[in-house]
Amino acid sequence: MVCLLSDLIEHVKSARAQNKKIVWTNGCFDIIHRGHVQYLKEASELGDVLIVGLNSDSSVHQLKGINRPVFSENDRAEVLSAIRYIDCVVIFDETSPAKIIQTIQPDIYVKGGDYDLQKLNQIERNIVEAYGGIIKFVSLTDNMSTTSIISKILQKG
Repeated sequence: MVCLLSDLIEHVKSARAQNKKIVWTNGCFDIIHRGHVQYLKEASELGDVLIVGLNSDSSVHQLKGINRPVFSENDRAEVLSAIRYIDCVVIFDETSPAKIIQTIQPDIYVKGGDYDLQKLNQIERNIVEAYGGIIKFVSLTDNMSTTSIISKILQKG
């Protein structure tokens, strides 16, 4: 389901009352593909509740350039919310979800295998480490990225 931050806070509070482990990941998730689905499945297996932070259209523009995202934040959120591994999708406007991470303090913070501790947003890393959260890196599917898919489409066009 797509959640507002206030709904997310209540969802997390309820899950914690049931001793459930909260997993957080985030990204642009533009042109959702098999690599995204496998990544999200693996992230979901690390805990009981998977929350996905979704970059808003404006933050994707800042991170990826003026021609991105291909699909609107509402379209991307709707597709993500249909994936059975995901419990909640929350859209954020900043380029970093640091404020949300600080607010909900997930037990596990997940990024893809293209990251390591040095490549992580250091503010996010410091927040997670300060409250005792765990940072995990999950594998990526080879040759699967939105950027490579767009390039392939443009070459064939």
